[in-house]
Amino acid sequence: SVRSVLMCFVAKLFIEEACYPANGILYLDSDLDEAKLKEKARLFHDSFLTKLSLLLKGMVVAPPDKFGETLINERINGGTFTGSENFQLPNKMMANAGMRLYGGAQYHRAMAEFRLVVGSIKCPPITREEIVNACGVEDIHDGTNYSRTACVIAVAKACDTFEPFLHQLSFRLLYILKRLSPISVFLLEKDGEHFSSHDVLVKRVQAAFNRFAESTEQSCRERCMEDLESTTRYVTWSLHNKNRAGLRHFLDSFVAPEQLCANTHTAHSAGLHEQSTGLNDSKQDRPKGELKSSHTSDSNPSGGVSETRLVDLLDNTLWNRRLAPSSERLVYALVHQIFHGIKEHFLVTTELKFNCFLLMPIVDKLAALLREDLESAFEDDLDSIFSVTELRHSLGQKKRELEIELKQMKRLKEKFTEINKKLNSLQVRQQA
Repeated sequence: SVRSVLMCFVAKLFIEEACYPANGILYLDSDLDEAKLKEKARLFHDSFLTKLSLLLKGMVVAPPDKFGETLINERINGGTFTGSENFQLPNKMMANAGMRLYGGAQYHRAMAEFRLVVGSIKCPPITREEIVNACGVEDIHDGTNYSRTACVIAVAKACDTFEPFLHQLSFRLLYILKRLSPISVFLLEKDGEHFSSHDVLVKRVQAAFNRFAESTEQSCRERCMEDLESTTRYVTWSLHNKNRAGLRHFLDSFVAPEQLCANTHTAHSAGLHEQSTGLNDSKQDRPKGELKSSHTSDSNPSGGVSETRLVDLLDNTLWNRRLAPSSERLVYALVHQIFHGIKEHFLVTTELKFNCFLLMPIVDKLAALLREDLESAFEDDLDSIFSVTELRHSLGQKKRELEIELKQMKRLKEKFTEINKKLNSLQVRQQA
């Protein structure tokens, strides 16, 4: 039994010596060939982009408990949508708030939250002091222009309200896109397409992707800022005053009582005048011209009322700088209307621009940029991608260790060969 154990051990040593040292070293040396290294880099580039595209389109291979984020976690890590009043939308109002999402699903949820938060914003309060301060002096007269006043107040409040949301959305979506990189590397490892001996290549591709995402996000944010600035720089009534029916209803709500009061006052004055005239003389005693004039005035009573209303309107909105209740309500109505138009335009254009100039470049421009980055690195220095110098040093160290171990194995083999000869001679003697 001792002899059989020894023989098995010797056989094992022969097998290890035959396939362990030399073949392993030769295989690793062949991996350092420049053409093969470039081919591996291109293969990793294509595989990385494939996984990235699948994450945006939607997949369930990556475990949600490891890579997914609930809305609470996303807000903590990627920022929240909060306005000047620090209002934050409750989680129960958002769909899929408790689900751990990543990739395209997380991007869609963030955009939906942005629409819901910004869409629920009301126009900030307007004070009488703001209205009076906005009523400056024109270049040709010292009257007031309340339409200009409303535009000044509306665009100022809209700019202060919506600009922070633009930066918050930009930061949140950039955070979501950057999360795609480590998930893609995990999927490559899961499918056996990732080689751990080239971590420098993996880090370089991830760094190139992050730079592309940051530059694309900055460019997209600048586009949105230009659009917000143009919307709050010049009021175009066809764009900012879409809901004219609502504005008309609002104005009628306070114009009608004043109109009714004015008509009642005019009718009452006319009745008193007619009554006093009837007490002094009759129609028969009055001249025909006076009768005609009186008849004309009675047949068109609205003409005088309209002229009176026009004079009152000019007195309240142009000649008198004392802020009347009707003028104040008019400014409120116009400011709310302009603010609402800016909000609707801001929501539509911001979502459209982020989809077109942040999300779509990841799909149709990232591949060319990463390939260009790799090819330029090939021309400059291959060591910057694969760390060939460090890899050669580690392989040389490993080779020296294996050579020392091989010498030890050879000495052990020689000893066991001698033991085997002695055992064979002893067996022959016993048989003799």
